[in-house]
Amino acid sequence: MLGAGSIGMLMTSFLSEFNDRVTLIVHREEQARNLEQSGLVRKNIDGTLTKSVIKARTDFYNLSKDSVVIIAVKYGQLHQIYETLHTLDSSIPLLFLQNGLAHFEEAKSLPQQSIAFGSCQFGAQRENDTTVLHRGQGILKIAVEKGDASPYMFLPDSTSPLFQVEFVKSAEKMLFEKALLNCFINPLTALLEVKNGILVENPQTYKLLGKLYDELFTAFPEDMAQLSFPDVEGLCRRTATNTSSMLGDILSFKPTEIETIVGAVIERAVKNGKRLPMLETLYLLVLAKEGRSDKM
Repeated sequence: MLGAGSIGMLMTSFLSEFNDRVTLIVHREEQARNLEQSGLVRKNIDGTLTKSVIKARTDFYNLSKDSVVIIAVKYGQLHQIYETLHTLDSSIPLLFLQNGLAHFEEAKSLPQQSIAFGSCQFGAQRENDTTVLHRGQGILKIAVEKGDASPYMFLPDSTSPLFQVEFVKSAEKMLFEKALLNCFINPLTALLEVKNGILVENPQTYKLLGKLYDELFTAFPEDMAQLSFPDVEGLCRRTATNTSSMLGDILSFKPTEIETIVGAVIERAVKNGKRLPMLETLYLLVLAKEGRSDKM
């Protein structure tokens, strides 16, 4: 597992329950030591704790050929590791878990024989170097873009009802649908600095969600047919106490994923001869806020 953010840590915790060969690749030696000494703790939705003994290191050179590399870093960090991924044995399968669409074509150009993409539907929050919070139950969707599904079939071996895996056919369609879903929660929570649940609890933000849904449905009727407004509402309620990744980035004065998520959706609309004035406004406002946070 490459990346010790919230999703990387949560996935590592789940995978280690049925596989004792999971290694988490982290950025700092201190975190690697802490994880190997103290273990990885998952705070479950019901308040219980699950502790896993894992291996942790700061590089992923000299991997055995029977490895599977799951890349859970954010898109902005991908370009730093593409060079190393190029050096891996071409028989080592890769699974990318980034939000948005920008990584899709880039990752496909890697020399690996098996490349898949994942879309995480569960909520996660990193508490510290060794603790991750499971904040919302969901599934991991996987689509194989290059090669076949056999290298990834170890994933459904999980018996945990909290970690369900579903294989779907089209990676690009899956990623675009997730980007559409992210367009509802990420920009609004980042701009208003509120948790996800407020979007459906506050009458004004609820109205904004409805108008945004209508705009996206008009531009992408086929894709949005798979995503009803109650689905959007339900996601906000299921993850009501979550801090969205985009809000987390804003509060931490980090670059957001606005380009690869919202920017990609706007770009596709333009290619289809459509305009998304409301989403374009949110996009520009997040960019403005991101620029402001850089200067604080």
